[in-house]
Amino acid sequence: MEAVVPHEITTELTQILANLVLGDNKIRSNAEQAVNDRLAQTPDLYLLALAQFSIAADTEVMRSFSLVLLRRLLFRVAPGQQPREGRLTLYDQLPAHALTTLERLLLHSLSHEPLDAVRRKTVDTVCDLAINSMSRGRPWHALQAQTFTMTQTGEAGFRECAYRLFSGCPNLVMDLQTDAVLTVFRKGLQDSQSVEVRLAALRASVSYLTACDQLQLSHSLSLLYPMLDTLPSLPNIHLKSFLSSLTPLCSSHPSLFVPHMNALLSFLRGLIMPSVDSGPTPTVAKPFPGASSSFTFPPGGSGSRTHDDSDEVTEDEEKELVRKAALEFMVSLTEAKPTLAKRSEGWTAAMVRASLEGMGELQEDTLDSWLEADPSEDAQDENYPHVYEQSLDRVACALGGKAVLPPAFQYIPSMLANYDWRLRHAGLMAIAAIAEGTSKVMQMELGKVVDLVTPMFKDAHPRVRYAACQCVGQLCTDLEEIIQDRYHEQLFAALIPTLEAPEPRVHSHAAAALINFCEGVERDTLVPYLDPIVERLLKMLNPGAEDGKIVKGYVQEQAITTLAMVADASETTFAKHYTSIMPLLLNVLRNANSSDHYKLRAKAMECAGLIAIAVGRNVFRADANTLIELLIKIQNSPVDPSDTMLPNFLIATWAKICQALGTEFEPFLPVVMPPLLNAASAKADVSIYDDEDDVGEMREGWETISMDGQIVGIRTSTIDEKCQAFDTLVVYCATLGGRFAPYLTQSLELSLPALKFYFHDGVREAASRLIPLLFSCGKQSGTLTSQMVAASFLQLIHSIRAETDPSFLSSLYRALADGLRVVGIPALTPDLQAALIEATKHQLQTLADKRKRRAESPEDDREELALLEEVEEFALEDMEKLLKMLDGQHPLLIAISSVRDLGFNQWDSEEERDSDG
Repeated sequence: MEAVVPHEITTELTQILANLVLGDNKIRSNAEQAVNDRLAQTPDLYLLALAQFSIAADTEVMRSFSLVLLRRLLFRVAPGQQPREGRLTLYDQLPAHALTTLERLLLHSLSHEPLDAVRRKTVDTVCDLAINSMSRGRPWHALQAQTFTMTQTGEAGFRECAYRLFSGCPNLVMDLQTDAVLTVFRKGLQDSQSVEVRLAALRASVSYLTACDQLQLSHSLSLLYPMLDTLPSLPNIHLKSFLSSLTPLCSSHPSLFVPHMNALLSFLRGLIMPSVDSGPTPTVAKPFPGASSSFTFPPGGSGSRTHDDSDEVTEDEEKELVRKAALEFMVSLTEAKPTLAKRSEGWTAAMVRASLEGMGELQEDTLDSWLEADPSEDAQDENYPHVYEQSLDRVACALGGKAVLPPAFQYIPSMLANYDWRLRHAGLMAIAAIAEGTSKVMQMELGKVVDLVTPMFKDAHPRVRYAACQCVGQLCTDLEEIIQDRYHEQLFAALIPTLEAPEPRVHSHAAAALINFCEGVERDTLVPYLDPIVERLLKMLNPGAEDGKIVKGYVQEQAITTLAMVADASETTFAKHYTSIMPLLLNVLRNANSSDHYKLRAKAMECAGLIAIAVGRNVFRADANTLIELLIKIQNSPVDPSDTMLPNFLIATWAKICQALGTEFEPFLPVVMPPLLNAASAKADVSIYDDEDDVGEMREGWETISMDGQIVGIRTSTIDEKCQAFDTLVVYCATLGGRFAPYLTQSLELSLPALKFYFHDGVREAASRLIPLLFSCGKQSGTLTSQMVAASFLQLIHSIRAETDPSFLSSLYRALADGLRVVGIPALTPDLQAALIEATKHQLQTLADKRKRRAESPEDDREELALLEEVEEFALEDMEKLLKMLDGQHPLLIAISSVRDLGFNQWDSEEERDSDG
């Protein structure tokens, strides 16, 4: 193909690309700068040179690299432009003739590239170019024609790439006759020569069906038959990829699978169950009667072995991958359309049984290393069958107790009685996994569940006792208050002795389970057990020298955390243990300064603060100055960047001390407020990426979100600390009232813009609570001005109009109402009141439109919509309360009732849902 750029450009680019792939950082950095410089000056020449290089380069590596680089550069924000200045990319700066040439070069690469691996890179680049061109109104008819031509070619590699193009850019076929599209896709799905072509055609079919409108979809239902027909004949090495490619369709269009449920169950049931005789299982003592006790492959053979050990391992690994992919397919379909699973006989039972089987497949001979490992660093955790446990949890949450509990408890009792510790362990973890989703029904049989679980605390195997702790802890969370109220005697009788288990991992986990228990227990229920609990926790924290053992760090951390929760739950009754515990905590804060004790120090801070609140200022006062001096010393010490826990825990502990001391905390404000205001004023540390490829492997402490069409990386530690700072400002202001006045202005200046801090909902919630508290502080101290009030109300009203989250909308209306209660209705001037009414009208119209759209989508999950409308109802209630404050007969009250009427009636109970489904 003739050159489209001058020879000197090609020569220079060749050298730059060669330098980019070198390992020398300095050379590579200079090459990257050179690329940016050239693109800033003549982007069209260098982008076309890259496209030409993808055809003319001698090596596979350089052709591939040029295609990858071209794909990344085309839609990058143009050099020298701020990311939010219209988002013009290099593509947008190319003249029409350059775009035409670029398309021609890529089509040439697509049709002439001899190597499949490079051609796939061309496909990726072409798809990106096609999608972005079409979104800008530039069709690419030549690509559409060439792709259809490629589906007819005799070379499988080119046919595969054609379907990859349809998959990556479904818009190529969305405007064509449905029958013509289905014909092409069926041909690919039935390709007898290449499994890669069939897989690419399957992915193309999924993309097409996902992109179809309702009319197209109704005419494309027959495509499911050849799509599913690709599965049965596949070997395991390919089956996983096919199942995984189909799974997204389960989530987006579950109704497509309705006619196929019986056939799917017949096929998938055999894949999701273990395929070897592993001895007794939860379901049968010998799952494959008549088979030999050892595994042979191929099954039914004469016994001669044609595979070496490594081949057998590979075969087993492939089967396991297929097994997980098949289960994920079933679970995804179940989550997307629960009624479909409930109506398909055997579907739920198969998933439950497969999950239970998988949960029992732990490694046998790893007890010693498990006992010695720190739970947070346990390498064995990678081998734990999380997939099966999570699948059971997801199925339970999707289907509820009426569907899941019967098949689960068909097997769980026998698992708990099995001689194999792995199955006893799995049975307990299974109860923990299903508790959340089945809690409404499980509570009716909770006594039987407790009777099954509590004897397992005496099991001979440490990991079973550990699982019993996990199970009880989860039950206490998922059936909070119910299980604590009804069965506290049985649970305490099991947990308290386990605090003295000989294995650190077991007694530490028993302490962890007590935290879950305390979160839902009444004080009077806990008090009779307080002494034995505290006695054992203190022994875990400070075992003494008589046994000669050094207590593990994670055990001390857990003991301190549990003591804090027990103190919080038992309140003033904890005072009798104060003198035994506070000196130990102060000692930790004095001495735990090395990096391996940072977590222990943070937990000791938290515990000291909670105990101070529990026992009250009169008991705490004697140690208050000592604790405060230690915290000041820690606060003023050099910062270790690796101690990521300290900032949050330090801020939170100061807040707890303020709660404990009340107004006596005022003298310490000059010490605590400067770093607190600094944390509250922190800006979000963000990085903006052009595409997902730029994100790479996220740094620890960062996460990505999609915002305004961009991928934004956020440093979570900074915004978590900001949220903690705002929560603490709320505590200080609420506790100290008018005494907080010296910091009123600064706090208000931080709070108003924080209402629109979209990176963290907690910051916005705290800011909305803080504003009326600051009004009260200012009123008490005589420092509140009318300008402060007007500016605050104006910002609240602007936020109300712009808010899209009904949950926070409710908080904004509450903040405005609480502020008016402090300063009086007249503070809301006629102009502000008019703006509020307009903002409220806008929100009512938005809510009405949302509810009307939902009414037109009967396929949506009614339970999810019911939860959404419940949140909206809170917003409507707070809106209504505010309007009634202004005028008991306000005309918009009728509008609120009208919006309510647009919602649908929720099911009252899970049983009704089940009977309907």
